[in-house]
Amino acid sequence: MDAIAGQDVQGKAKRLGFFTRLLDRTSASERYGYAAEQIVHAERCGFDSAWVAQHHFDEDEGGLPAPLVFLATLAPQTRRIRLGTGVITLPLEHPVRVAEDVAVLDTLLNGRLEIGVGTGGTPSSFAAFGHDSARRGAIFADHLSTLLGALKGEPIGGTANRLYPEGRGLVDRIWQATFSADGGHWAGLGGHGLMLSRTQPRTKEAPSAPLGDIQHPIIDAYLAALPAGRAPRIMASRSLYVADSRKEALHLAEQGLHRALARFKSSGHIIRGDRLEDLIATFDTHVGTPDDVIASLSKDSILPRVTDLVFQVHSVDPPHPLILRSIELTAERVAPALGWERRESSRTKDRSATGAPLIDSVRSPT
Repeated sequence: MDAIAGQDVQGKAKRLGFFTRLLDRTSASERYGYAAEQIVHAERCGFDSAWVAQHHFDEDEGGLPAPLVFLATLAPQTRRIRLGTGVITLPLEHPVRVAEDVAVLDTLLNGRLEIGVGTGGTPSSFAAFGHDSARRGAIFADHLSTLLGALKGEPIGGTANRLYPEGRGLVDRIWQATFSADGGHWAGLGGHGLMLSRTQPRTKEAPSAPLGDIQHPIIDAYLAALPAGRAPRIMASRSLYVADSRKEALHLAEQGLHRALARFKSSGHIIRGDRLEDLIATFDTHVGTPDDVIASLSKDSILPRVTDLVFQVHSVDPPHPLILRSIELTAERVAPALGWERRESSRTKDRSATGAPLIDSVRSPT
């Protein structure tokens, strides 16, 4: 089986990440405990980064409104893995408070924080915060400018106040999530990292178009705008569930994707049909044994162009123990076929990641 080309645009080995929206069907405390255990397990398996999403109010869309608070609990539980936000909905946050929080958290993490930001995609959340969703682009640009200025050590708000602790090192660890070539242009112009989504709605004219047809123009715009000499950082998030048994994987995929069907329809996805293979294609999901998933991902023309491969189990959303197994199989079998090489430093057992989770209520679902 042919593997995807294993080098990014700079000729360096790819980085491997794990992403979660904390969607386990249980209480909030157990969701947070499970996510912590998954991230600690990803570090043990050699993953380079782990990312958590921010969502407000709707537990079925995402279970974490305060990602920086959650990531702070992982400081004593992890040692090497980089921890990131995917993403902070910046228009709904005060940018100076974000700057202070990320500066403190990065200090606690000894420089392991990555900051993903975006405009947000849930209009009802904006009203609750007193904002108009139609202005989210303008608010995002204003807040990002303030955040960057604070991190650079510039005076804040026309006063003599400056950020403490200082956050200059974080300026080079900003990522922007976008669905459009215009967004890719602005991310590149700022010299930031580019975050590509696991799936995007297709047009009525081309409902079966490959995801690459949508995302290649975003990458092109990003690279064209990137300042000379600036190394690109391009992350592709992808949905995959890897299992020892194809039958088990497809059974869980059928359950999970049907649960997510209404939400995908409401976000503009054109559903190609009711069969499982239709849903897998519509939602750009890769599911099965390691060989199945490698074969599926090998058709993704975006992956050879990225620096960071970030995988999530949504919207299959298997039980927690099977997520842990999927993490193992991804690191052992799938990611190496896509150009990832486990760094030698990650092979040393991390003493800080071998204790009990900070949240004690983790248990296997019954």
